[in-house]
Amino acid sequence: MESGQQTKPRLALVVGATGGIGREVARALAAQGWRVRALNRDPQRAALRGPTDCDIEWVHGDAMSAEDYRRAATGASVIVHAANPPRYQRWRELAIPMLDNACAAARASSARLVLPGNVYNYGPRDWSLLTEDTPQRPETKKGQIRVEMEAAVRLACADGAMRALVVRAGDYFGPGHRDSWIATLMVRPGRPLASVRYPGAPDAGHAWAYLPDLAAAIARLIEIEAELPDFETFHFAGHWFEHGIDMADALRRVAQRPAAPVKKMPWWLLRASAPIVPLFREILEMRYLWLNSVRLDNRKLVARLGSEPHTPLDTALGETLSALGCIAA
Repeated sequence: MESGQQTKPRLALVVGATGGIGREVARALAAQGWRVRALNRDPQRAALRGPTDCDIEWVHGDAMSAEDYRRAATGASVIVHAANPPRYQRWRELAIPMLDNACAAARASSARLVLPGNVYNYGPRDWSLLTEDTPQRPETKKGQIRVEMEAAVRLACADGAMRALVVRAGDYFGPGHRDSWIATLMVRPGRPLASVRYPGAPDAGHAWAYLPDLAAAIARLIEIEAELPDFETFHFAGHWFEHGIDMADALRRVAQRPAAPVKKMPWWLLRASAPIVPLFREILEMRYLWLNSVRLDNRKLVARLGSEPHTPLDTALGETLSALGCIAA
């Protein structure tokens, strides 16, 4: 390299940068010196909704358009596909075509495609300690779609024309993620915490993923992506509760409201309203995740990175509740 010549920063395309995990991955990559480009149908509005503490190049386009996706990915060595249909709606209609466009763009750019995953792939017969190789036997529509999505990505990597990374985690939470179970059902955003509604069986274990930690893990894996196989998967353990109800206690503790009542989830009401409220039908389909212990084995991730990013629980919940307006900043 000639004296004074500067290396151009690496470019990552993030699709879904206004959402929970996309926002945090964009921030993590920017902090590591990446140029971050984001695709959105309304770049000006997205710039206000996305991360404001890092530089992002917002470009106009629709993830449902193969041409828009390909154009946005030009020059990128990494594509983070964090776009999901909102509120569980129209998954098959939207999620699979968007992912097909992501794969086509990754192949055209010879980029590593990064797909944040979850535990929907697994059915109620799969519970124990879930490794990356645990057989996937989903019994829900969304679970079957997630299996199809990962299978399509694996197939797209078979000829060596693209590379992919899937990182599965438990329920997301964190500042800025207003579609989490905490934000939508467990507390009331914008109000001091007066009660906590817990949707699960008290003694069923549950895994939670604090989004800044998950994003940090994904960003560290992206840094070493050249060392990984063309298709690779990792599990992120996050915050594990042997007794899921302990999350409700933690929320009360952080909000300094230890006497606030913990209420049961009115599943009967959701069931009665499901015929006229599509969102309730989708939530009911995932109820089994709250009735069984769902734990992810992160030993493969730790072996590769040395450790898993892990913010102390009270700090993570404090940031989350503060962003939701439930406690003072």
